[in-house]
Order: sequence, then structure tokens, then C-alpha cells
Amino acid sequence: MRYILLLIASTGLCLPSFCQDLNQRIDEQAQAIEEQVVDWRRDIHQYPELSNREFKTAEKVASHLKSLGIEVTTGVAHTGVVGVLKGGQPGPVVALRADMDALPVTERVDIPFASQAVAEYNGEEVGVMHACGHDTHVAILMGVAQVLSDMKDDLSGTVKFIFQPAEEGAPEGEEGGAELMVEEGALKSPDVDAIFGLHINSKTKVNTIGYRPEGTMAGVDNLEIKVKGAQTHGAYPWSGVDPIVTASQIVMGLQTIVSRNLEIIKAPAVVSIGKIEGGVRSNIIPEEVTMIGTIRSLDPEMQDKIHQRIREIATNIGESAGAEVEVNIIKGYPVTYNDPELTAQMVGTLQSVAGKDNVFLRYPVTGAEDFSFFAQEVPGFFFFLGGMPADISPEEAAPHHTPDFFIDDSGLTLGVRALSQLTVDYMEQYKPEMGK
Repeated sequence: MRYILLLIASTGLCLPSFCQDLNQRIDEQAQAIEEQVVDWRRDIHQYPELSNREFKTAEKVASHLKSLGIEVTTGVAHTGVVGVLKGGQPGPVVALRADMDALPVTERVDIPFASQAVAEYNGEEVGVMHACGHDTHVAILMGVAQVLSDMKDDLSGTVKFIFQPAEEGAPEGEEGGAELMVEEGALKSPDVDAIFGLHINSKTKVNTIGYRPEGTMAGVDNLEIKVKGAQTHGAYPWSGVDPIVTASQIVMGLQTIVSRNLEIIKAPAVVSIGKIEGGVRSNIIPEEVTMIGTIRSLDPEMQDKIHQRIREIATNIGESAGAEVEVNIIKGYPVTYNDPELTAQMVGTLQSVAGKDNVFLRYPVTGAEDFSFFAQEVPGFFFFLGGMPADISPEEAAPHHTPDFFIDDSGLTLGVRALSQLTVDYMEQYKPEMGK
């Protein structure tokens, strides 16, 4: 065995019989801990925690990693946990990421482990629920840590387990999430060569995997528009400048950006206004109206075009009405970008794990993910794991971020196998120039 390991290390190749042995061991160990992974998931689901408040979840993760002999750092980006597992042979550093936070949503799914948790969010008492599946991500990565630690002597490289807080956004006035983890060195010491992540999906059939090269999830920007008019009596609108009518015209004008200004066959985009606020009573035309909204894009050039057109449309409509308009666009998460070469290299691994017929190329998603901050720093591959029961249709399945969100946890083992196998295969296929 020692001779084989030395041969592999010196040539950078994986002998077929040796690789097959690792593959079999991954499958066997993932099956052996299936019940444990499901138990972890259900416990985390029953006791969810909001962004930057994932104290018990982080403690659970850190305790588990330490029990496996993994080097653990806690308190990264407030409550994040980073584990480092050094393999028996030299090789690349592979990062695996799971997000830990829940949402201010009150659960109404009838399951034995339903959340009854409440917490304070923006000054209000709210129900708390894992309404986006981050509980499954944590449990899967805890399982991967157990599988890979059991074969660490045969690993040709190092694994970094990144358990991230605040993917859903840090509380108002706080920093957090992947961006802060990057700032605090989560991808350094040792330096990561590639990163993998997954997201459960409630509308994708269980035990299937979807992926997409290049832009797979949208970049997100926050939009605020203030329209300043001249207050007057509602009976004499000609005596002032009506910011409500002007704001309404701006909302309609913004809808022409996607339909008339963008090459939408290239990539989808969204401009949505979510709130309009102004006025105090029926017979007073107010002085000011504020609108807030969201911008979603999958192409950086199109993103710049959207920003330009928002400013042009809003200010010109305002000028035509005699109103003053202020446009403020705050960039949020970047596009979640799957490195094309890395994606092409690793799709075969997903097909071997899930079966070729169960791996499919999916459409891009206009939702956003702060995994994008990691993938800006090093080559990344982010894919989607099916969590929808096989006996229902996507139309029947509740969407993410809703009180009825439900995941069939019988597919968690596929997640454990996929991330474990991606790690091993990447290590065995690695050449130094790949991660640079």
C-alpha cells in the first residue's frame, strides 16, 4: 500500500483500482451515516437561528469536526466555523462550503421536527424557520467531513470545510456572510485552489442534480429612488409637483429596460420595485415619495447597462414632471459564476455519483447566492441538489422562503457522496496550473 501511495504522489495519477477503492469507500461510508445525517438535519431544522446568530449551530458543527480530529477555527465572520483536514499525501487545497442561517419565517409544515423558534428581527418578534434548506447543507457537509476524515491518509491534498453564517444577509448595521469570511482569510492559510458548494432545491426531484457553467445565479443590487416634488392640496394639483404620479411613471418606465434595452436572449434580468412610500392623507399631495427595489442580472455588462438606464429613465421622467429625482444603487452579491473549465472537468463526477440520467443542465436562476464571493477569489463550482418528493410536481411544491417550504431528506446521502467524490476526484486530477 505504501508503494502505491508513493507512486501516486510522484506521478500525479490515480491508479484505477485505487480510485475505485476510494469511490467504493465513499459510497459505503455515506450509506452507513445516512441516518445520522438525517438526524443532524432534523435537529438543526427544529432549532433554527437567524443570520449572525448561529451560535448553537456553530457549536454543533465545531464539536463534530473536533471529534473527527479536524483542525477547527471558530468565530470567523462572527459565528462561522472553518475546519482543515490534511490528507496523507501532498496535493491541492479543496474548500467545501455550507451556509448555516435560517429566515424570519413562521413554519406551518406539519412535521414532527417543525420549528417553534421565535427571535427578534429588525426590532420585531418573528418566527424562525429553515425555509431555504440551509439545515440540509450543514448536515450534508458534516457528513462529508466524517467520510473524508475516515480516509484522510489516502487523500492527496487538504480539505477546508467552510460553515458560513449570514448567507441571507447580515442584520441591519452588521457585516457578515461570505464576503466577510473572505476578508477574514477563510480561503487562506492554506490557500484554496478550488471551492465546491451545493444548494438544495424544493422544486427539483429528489436524487437528481442540476448544474450550469458560467453564470448560474444572478447578481443582486438594491435600488432606492427618491422623488421630490412640491406639496399641495389634493384639490389643486396644478399648484404643486406630484411625486406620486411621477413615481408611477418611473415604475412603468423601468419595466422597459428588460423588455427594450437588454439583449435578453443572452441572459435574463429583472428590475422589480418592492415598496413605494409617500403621503399621509387622501387630500394632500406629498412632497416626497421613496421607492425601493431589486435588480437581478447574470452578465456584468448587462448589469452596468441596467444601472445606466435606471438613472436615465428616472431622472428624465422626473425632470419632465418638474420633480427632483435621486437614484441610489447599492451593489450586493455578485453573479454566482461557475468556472467553465472546472465545471466541465467535474460534471463527469456528478454523473458517476447520481447516474447520467439524473444530472441535467439547468436554466440560470434569478435568485442570488453569496457563494459568489468565494467563486470570485478561486475557481468555483456550485450545483443544485433535488429535494422535492418524487410523487409531486414542481407546481405543487412550495417555493423557497415560504412557510410551506419542505425538503425530502431521503436525498441527503447523494449530497454527501457528491461533495466527497468531487473532492477526491479533483485531488487526483489536479495539476498545479489548474487552481491558478
